[in-house]
Amino acid sequence: MSKSIEDYVVRTGAFSTEGGFRFAHPLNPNSRIEMRQLSRQAGMERVHLTLARVPAGKESFIAHAHTTEEEFIFILEGEGLLRIDGETTMVRSGDYVGFPADGAVHHLSNPGTSDLVYLMGGEHLKADVSRFPDIGKVGFWADGIMTYVDEDAGQRFVPDDFVAKD
Repeated sequence: MSKSIEDYVVRTGAFSTEGGFRFAHPLNPNSRIEMRQLSRQAGMERVHLTLARVPAGKESFIAHAHTTEEEFIFILEGEGLLRIDGETTMVRSGDYVGFPADGAVHHLSNPGTSDLVYLMGGEHLKADVSRFPDIGKVGFWADGIMTYVDEDAGQRFVPDDFVAKD
């Protein structure tokens, strides 16, 4: 059975969470994002693109850095405060920010009085490991579940630790 052209087109018109959801990160009480997953609605699985709205005074997720997935944001409306590795800058309509999987910790918040609306997207791999240094956790994403562990709970080894010394 073939698809119709309407199976490929996601009509956003004005922002709507129809076909979306309201997100609140369980480890960040100030997190609130209304999201509409555009790519999923068009049947895409490997790359994701989401229309997001962060209300005034709220934050997106929690400061994090991916080890394997790249992601980006493109600001459509409003202003946001972007933090990358401890440095901050304001982002506004028309600003694009790319996050390579380079270990840079990033976070977006809305300190303004109007909603911050943006596109976010990137890879959607089956597994990823993310660092959450503000809360001392590492997250392991696999099979649709994020498992958080304390950063200092495990043993850490560098490559030289695996070299026989005898």
